[in-house]
Amino acid sequence: MRLAHRDGQTVHLSYCTNVHPAEDLDGIVAQLDTYGLAVRKKLDVDVLGLGLWLAAPVAAALAHEPVLRRRLRHELDARGLEVVTLNGFPYQAFHADVVKHEVYHPDWTTRERLRYTLDLARVLADLLPDDAVRGSISTLPVAWREPWGPERAGAVDRALAELADGLAEIAGRTGRTVQVGFEPEPGCVVENTHQAARLWSGMDGDWLGVCLDLAHLACAWEEPAAALARLARAGLPVVKVQVSAALAAEDPVAAASVLRGYAEPKFLHQTRGAGGEAADDLDQALDLLHAPAHVAARRPSQGAARPVQVPGQGWRVHFHVPLHVEPAPPLASTLPVLRTALRELYGGPIMACDHVDVETYTWSVLPPGQRPDTPEQLAAGIAAELAFARDELRGLGLVDTVPGEPAPARFVTGGAPWAR
Repeated sequence: MRLAHRDGQTVHLSYCTNVHPAEDLDGIVAQLDTYGLAVRKKLDVDVLGLGLWLAAPVAAALAHEPVLRRRLRHELDARGLEVVTLNGFPYQAFHADVVKHEVYHPDWTTRERLRYTLDLARVLADLLPDDAVRGSISTLPVAWREPWGPERAGAVDRALAELADGLAEIAGRTGRTVQVGFEPEPGCVVENTHQAARLWSGMDGDWLGVCLDLAHLACAWEEPAAALARLARAGLPVVKVQVSAALAAEDPVAAASVLRGYAEPKFLHQTRGAGGEAADDLDQALDLLHAPAHVAARRPSQGAARPVQVPGQGWRVHFHVPLHVEPAPPLASTLPVLRTALRELYGGPIMACDHVDVETYTWSVLPPGQRPDTPEQLAAGIAAELAFARDELRGLGLVDTVPGEPAPARFVTGGAPWAR
């Protein structure tokens, strides 16, 4: 879906397809019918945006076979679907029985991650709508925090320089700009905007920047206005916004039994307390809730700085919950942070980023009774999330538009902070 900001720029709103398990081209085309087309019809829109996830093998095949890219572009066009952004965080097997830390491999110390990301850029350059200003790819924030050291940091620096050169070469050859946004996430080398500004200041902002995931921002207990100002001072453009909400518990002791229903074996659910408490997964945090302080002190490598023992301190859990449905009390979501962030990004005279992707990949691991049982129910949930995000943007003054339609005459053209 497309909306027009008051500065005259188009905002692309999409949903991320990493919620679906398909990892070959036939499976991806099938999911376009099962979900993409179904969601578009439920929303009654002419064109629906997808934030495609392409696993590494299919990305490589598409990158090296123009005929396959033309086929995928045709399949999208035939269904009224368009793509301006790709999710390049999971490499493959994102829907294995157990993902956890494997989602961070291969990381940016490896050639595999660089090849994968450049393959995605080559694919996206051919998938972009003719009138799209640019494309974007989100990726992991370098690596999981351990192990780390000067040798690995040097390998990353070389990879990012080569990535920028590769993106420039693709732009020169195709005439299409593709930017890569690194996505701060708890537990990684870059967890928050403080670390992003410190480590990436001076990064080539023509091609590289930040993907701002709003659930991650909330789990880091960051204030959106300060975070965005920090990135701007460091010269780091926000090249993509992932609209997501994390799980919140104001009183983790009172909510412990309900939180157990969200502790599941597939994905990692980093947990952060308002007082600086940290655990790498929700079940670990719950186990430490009443543990003696010396128990936590023996486990620093697992991110448990100290257990949360004081009711009212508050937890935020990296578990993406549906935007349009608040969890049952005593739990809540981080929607207040999401709304504040959107206001900072889109409520002013000039918007901060033109790519907005709804990314709730955890539908299948929600507690029983909350998760969809059929493809039709999942499509309905995705449509409801997109409608929610669209309404939030409309509430900030954005208006619906369609491909080929000019911005309303009352809008004036302004500069784009992400375009340097």
